[in-house]
Amino acid sequence: MRARLRRHLEIITEARPEIRVATGESDDLADMEHMHRDGVILVRDADLSRVGGLVPGEVEASLINGISLYRLRDLDTEAALRQIDDELGVGVATPDHVVHVTPAAGACPATEPEDVDLPPFPGVNSDPAADGSGVLVSVVDTGYLPSLDDPQHPWLSGVSGDEEQFDPADIGPFAGHGTFVAGIVRCLAPAAQVRVEGFLTHGGTVFESEIVTQLDQALDHVPDVVCLSAGTTTRRNLSLLGFEVFWESRLRHYKGTVLVAAAGNDKHRGPFWPAAFPWAVSVGALDKHDNRAAFTNYGSWVDAYTLGVDVINAFPNGTYTYQEPPRAGQKHEFKHGMARWSGTSFSTPIVAGMIAARMSTTGESGRVAADALLENARRNARPRVGAILRPPT
Repeated sequence: MRARLRRHLEIITEARPEIRVATGESDDLADMEHMHRDGVILVRDADLSRVGGLVPGEVEASLINGISLYRLRDLDTEAALRQIDDELGVGVATPDHVVHVTPAAGACPATEPEDVDLPPFPGVNSDPAADGSGVLVSVVDTGYLPSLDDPQHPWLSGVSGDEEQFDPADIGPFAGHGTFVAGIVRCLAPAAQVRVEGFLTHGGTVFESEIVTQLDQALDHVPDVVCLSAGTTTRRNLSLLGFEVFWESRLRHYKGTVLVAAAGNDKHRGPFWPAAFPWAVSVGALDKHDNRAAFTNYGSWVDAYTLGVDVINAFPNGTYTYQEPPRAGQKHEFKHGMARWSGTSFSTPIVAGMIAARMSTTGESGRVAADALLENARRNARPRVGAILRPPT
């Protein structure tokens, strides 16, 4: 597991060399505590004068209303934050964290994709009264592969969004992740309008400063459900400051819109953000027997668990080179347009799709439909597991 995490972090830092991996006193990437962009911090606009009077620098960019990206002079990020913590208080400024598609052991898939010649699982919902019609789901991910909107994948028909680029001769890590996630939403809610926002394009990563700006733009489409199969651990386990301000300045004013986020695959109870926010619906993973998946995060901050092991959906054909042990370096030719994949990445769109399906049945808003499903999940709670949502079969 540590070898897989180490390799995953190498992929991320190769894609974006400005990323720093915080490992405490260790020199081993597998001891990652969080990732951030070096040389900058996030600061609320109300605190800029105090921070600027303590650590030299300048505003590099005003992000969404209420928060700015501050470029440091003569100090690295960790040194500046220690000084701010001591003089102004913990949390006044935070790193520009790296939000990433979430693999096993920390940095979402818990596995790499496997080629299968099987129908989607969960399968396509055939209930016309709960098909997601009239509902807009925004999938924030790697982008969309319109080439998979074909007769082999009828459940993807009409999905739209930012086109993802990939090379069939060398399918890269996380390629097709956004389409796979969108396909899961569509299987649960076949008539829902699904738009994929291609934000996680650099090795499955995006800086916090970037994603809050892009989420702010995504709300211009007024989605009912936002599905985010990504997140991060943070410095000192503090919440993501950018997401706090995004909630305060924008999302909370869309009272019917609900954010559904992956709980992550670190196999621990520490918070994984933004899923851990009280206003988000956090989703952990189960196997087919309703046991908590070995890789899923857990704890009182996880709202519900649903299937996240051996999920099957659309995947591009081409040559995939496995990046992580035990198959690192092996090549496989994907030929069937389908893959089997595991992770809280794929539990998340199941819940997003269930919310959309319920909305078309009841006329509820996304937030109200989510609350009703979570109430049902709590009635299905199991000891040593938690609240369970079972997708229709």
